[in-house]
Amino acid sequence: MRVAFCGAGAVGASLSADMINAGVDVTVIDPWAPHVDAIRESGLTVNMPTGTEHTPFHPLHLYDVPTLRGTFDIVFTGVKSYDTRWVAELMKPLMGPDSVFVGTQNGMTIDEVSEIVGPERTVGCVVGIAANMPSPGLINREVTREGTWLAVGSLEGPVTDRVRQVHELLSHGAQVEITEDIRSAKWMKLLANIPEMLPSGILGAPLVEAAGNPVIRLAMDQASIEAYRLAKAIGVTFMPSLGIAADEMPDSEQYALDLLDAVLARFSKPTTRVAVLQDWDKGRRAELDAFCGYVVKKGKEIGMPTPVNEAILHLALQIESGELAPSWDNQELLVAAGQAGKQ
Repeated sequence: MRVAFCGAGAVGASLSADMINAGVDVTVIDPWAPHVDAIRESGLTVNMPTGTEHTPFHPLHLYDVPTLRGTFDIVFTGVKSYDTRWVAELMKPLMGPDSVFVGTQNGMTIDEVSEIVGPERTVGCVVGIAANMPSPGLINREVTREGTWLAVGSLEGPVTDRVRQVHELLSHGAQVEITEDIRSAKWMKLLANIPEMLPSGILGAPLVEAAGNPVIRLAMDQASIEAYRLAKAIGVTFMPSLGIAADEMPDSEQYALDLLDAVLARFSKPTTRVAVLQDWDKGRRAELDAFCGYVVKKGKEIGMPTPVNEAILHLALQIESGELAPSWDNQELLVAAGQAGKQ
């Protein structure tokens, strides 16, 4: 089986290393040249809670892709949600009729992938992992492999041989489940991400610190509840996720709040900074379209107002434009966003 992983950041590189160390033939490709060069020179260093691991391999630059021949059976990507389309187009010529494309990403990128490679070659992945990349060639994973949780499933639903192979590959680095409703499964993760990603990023604070503030937690909860109501309106199936069992699921908006609590308990340390804030720390564009931006978009599609998520998204866009900076100075603005639509 021939495997490619295009987009080897904190998630992609560490999962690739897990596969490589298990003897899998993985071609790793990444757009960040210093990261590729650092791994070529010194290997990849992954700091796990149980110790430091070192994996030597030879990743490729993007400009090396035209030198590749043949097809890959499974193509993974770990790029930011807004880069999904061009990566799918880049790798499409290297896929065969029975190949699949797997996004180990935040957001609902299954739709973009499906438009490019086809629904029959699209496999979604729900990612429950805490990792960061402070410098090229260095990954910090804050949760053990036993505590890392993923779910995979084909866009069309059936559990195919390829889905089973994806499950096997990812199981080298995490606890992995197979679902026959990947869209709903990814919505569960989105409900967990909505209150954490943009709000704590806007404050420039670790997630635990932000969520520990009662007035901020209230604003987070309002965004969660709004997203839950939207999910219910468009027919999403609510299912167990992030370690919450079926018999622990309330049949109410409380489940959205419980999902954030699961993230806080299982995937967050006092110093954990969400992906949005990590991007802003590095001067990069964040995945606003994958979180509140997606909720606002879907709400407009069905004519359902989402004022809280829209107000939070507006603050995040002001940070991206340079009008604001991530800081606790934005607390009052965030609290007001949580009350949007109630005036």
